[in-house]
Amino acid sequence: MNKINDIDLTPGAELPVLTRPAGLAAWNRFAAINDEFIPIHMDDDAGRAAGFSGAIGMGNLQWSYFHILLRQTFGESAKIARIACQYRLPSLKGTVLSIRARIAEVNLVDGGTDVELLLWSQDDQERQIASGSATVRL
Repeated sequence: MNKINDIDLTPGAELPVLTRPAGLAAWNRFAAINDEFIPIHMDDDAGRAAGFSGAIGMGNLQWSYFHILLRQTFGESAKIARIACQYRLPSLKGTVLSIRARIAEVNLVDGGTDVELLLWSQDDQERQIASGSATVRL
């Protein structure tokens, strides 16, 4: 299996990039859904008091963006069997995030195909915000 949904499954191939602006509009929506109105994510003064240039994005929002990328790429019928994420740097207001994935390997298993992926997000200054891995069963 080299392709699915016009996605190249060759190890080393990258998935289409998902981009999202980092800022209060996205953070407020995420906070509303997750009851995460924490001052460091909503208030520039709180962010500066913590040593940042202002409010910073939620780490779990990076996790959500990885899920969105996988769902948009592989579709709702695919199963995200495993996902792991480590937060490296804060997401700073006013940057644009690129959510990325690269095929690591593809394995035929009972009942389907497991696609192993390397995940990372970076801002428009190419700082790595989060990294991780996932297994998607097709």
